[in-house]
Amino acid sequence: MFTAFDVSTSGLTAQRARLNAISSNLANMTTTRNERGEPEPYAPRFVTFQTDAAVQTSGGGVGVKVASVEQAAVAPRQRYEPGHPDANAEGFVAYPNIDMTLEFVDALEATRAYEANLGVLEITKDMGQRTLQIIA
Repeated sequence: MFTAFDVSTSGLTAQRARLNAISSNLANMTTTRNERGEPEPYAPRFVTFQTDAAVQTSGGGVGVKVASVEQAAVAPRQRYEPGHPDANAEGFVAYPNIDMTLEFVDALEATRAYEANLGVLEITKDMGQRTLQIIA
């Protein structure tokens, strides 16, 4: 029963990392400078998962872990804004290439996966409590 908790907990942790990357992408949709203050658009992040064989149930289920948080290799969007302080010689400003709709869909999917893992934790806890009631 405790391995079921471990598998669900690993899913919660992985989905939280995914939601953190999504929220970072949304928060930086208009960021045109890097951490050093140089004109460079924010690079969107994405999370990749992999199975975690260290967390395995007797029924064959395995946990998940964050394999990496990477930067997307996408070209920035160019917008003509000649008065912007980060505009290039032609008057274009490089903005992060982040699709808000796609980010919202990813966030919704991650939220549903998070909720599903919470549901499994609740059911597992309830089964344990009922087992103890039967034994007592």
